[in-house]
Amino acid sequence: MSRHRMCWRLGVTIDLSNGGAGVTDGDPTALRGPIAIPGEGTARKLASQVASRIEADILASGWQVGTVFGSESALRERYGVSRAVLREAIRLVEHHEVATMRRGPSGGLIVKAPQAGPLAAAMVIYLEHTGAQVEELLAVRLLLEPLAARLAADRMDEEGIQALRATLEQDQASPDDLGGSDLLHKTLGQLSRNPALRLFIDVLVELTNRYVYRPSRASRGQAAEVKRASHLAHRAIANSVIAGDTSRAEQRTVHHLEAMRDWMLSIGQRPIASTQRADVDDTGNGKQKLAETVARRIMGEMAARGAHVGDVVGSEADLLERMGVSRAVLREAVRLLEYHSVAYMRRGPGGGLVITVPDATASIQATALYLDYEEIGLADLRAVRDVIESGCLESVVRRHEDTEVAERLREAIKPVDPVASEATVGRAHHFHTEIAELSGNPVLALFLRIITTVWARHSDDLVEEGPKTQEAADAALRVHEGIAEAILAGDLPLARHRMRRHLEALDAWWQ
Repeated sequence: MSRHRMCWRLGVTIDLSNGGAGVTDGDPTALRGPIAIPGEGTARKLASQVASRIEADILASGWQVGTVFGSESALRERYGVSRAVLREAIRLVEHHEVATMRRGPSGGLIVKAPQAGPLAAAMVIYLEHTGAQVEELLAVRLLLEPLAARLAADRMDEEGIQALRATLEQDQASPDDLGGSDLLHKTLGQLSRNPALRLFIDVLVELTNRYVYRPSRASRGQAAEVKRASHLAHRAIANSVIAGDTSRAEQRTVHHLEAMRDWMLSIGQRPIASTQRADVDDTGNGKQKLAETVARRIMGEMAARGAHVGDVVGSEADLLERMGVSRAVLREAVRLLEYHSVAYMRRGPGGGLVITVPDATASIQATALYLDYEEIGLADLRAVRDVIESGCLESVVRRHEDTEVAERLREAIKPVDPVASEATVGRAHHFHTEIAELSGNPVLALFLRIITTVWARHSDDLVEEGPKTQEAADAALRVHEGIAEAILAGDLPLARHRMRRHLEALDAWWQ
């Protein structure tokens, strides 16, 4: 696949060589920088910048749930912004459920325990907007879910056994409802006790649902047959997990996912962006807040119209009439679209909501914060990274004769100015994100950027060590040359061996 990926139905050509508009040269440590929003220069909107600073400061202060992080006046002084900017920033912080503003004499910004739900929704928005395909989703599920089954089997306890058996009972209770098939997959993600794995599987299941559950694509009899086969597979997987049989749990998960893939591809599913969700409650009382619901409805209209980047999908007045909501709700929905770089509101004559190039930077930052809060360990981070990197290598090796692959890999391993160790470390990360982009799978690319961003956050202190950091980063760049050499030779086993040894070395350096 070319480095320019066509976004389905949005007619946008996205240059993935640097992760899309507003993303830096691939250095995950630079993901804290601005998002380019058309019409606003190269900087992210000030409110988004302030929101990110607030979230980072809450993390740095120990994430003390229930405490007052600061009053509105104190926060305005601390961040040097107007009341309007601060309040918009706080709405974004509240969207990620990092904190909430309590009004009144004893009020202020109250620190909350972050939840995975809003982060999963943000990633879903981004991947829908990029036009991720069902084949890409299933490829990543085949990487991550067998790992979840193996970890769940290894970490199983009495409480986990009860959860699995309750899931099977619920699955069997609706023999004609394909939606129940999600439960086992999400439960295995939870029982893996790996926060990154759990979050990624939730995103993958949610996205897959946009393809599967449309009655027009399969008769009732076919749906019942598929559900029965799925339930039998789920029971076999669960029994292996409960028994602690890691190998069989992993193997049965692979076979089940392969069968799911074959069925889904056989019924000719349409891309995600065209699918309308059936579980969205437009009154705001369902699974999503009203502003999030409105944001998704706007995205659905964009896709249905075949809109292109730069197109105006409607003025504020037009959108108010079409959505049937208050101005406050619409503006909050627009803020979410801007934050996730889906669209932005251009003011003045000829203005309106303008479609922009999708950028996952905001979601990546927030997800890295969440994983920090969950105190994800090196072993869990590495387990997920191993399978993602391996999947990326397999895809890129298949393209090893493509001149674009050779050009971009050679560019990624070029030596850099050794004056600043941060530059060298950033270049080392860039090699990994470049391989992910070359895989042509936006899901793999997004997940790897999240993982490397978390790693980069934890390595900040090491970067300050100077010569030691420079020596380690230079060694990493030499290893990258060997990995690139194996890729270009079409030697997947050697590429995987060198990548595995390289990641082991990185782990030792981090520890």
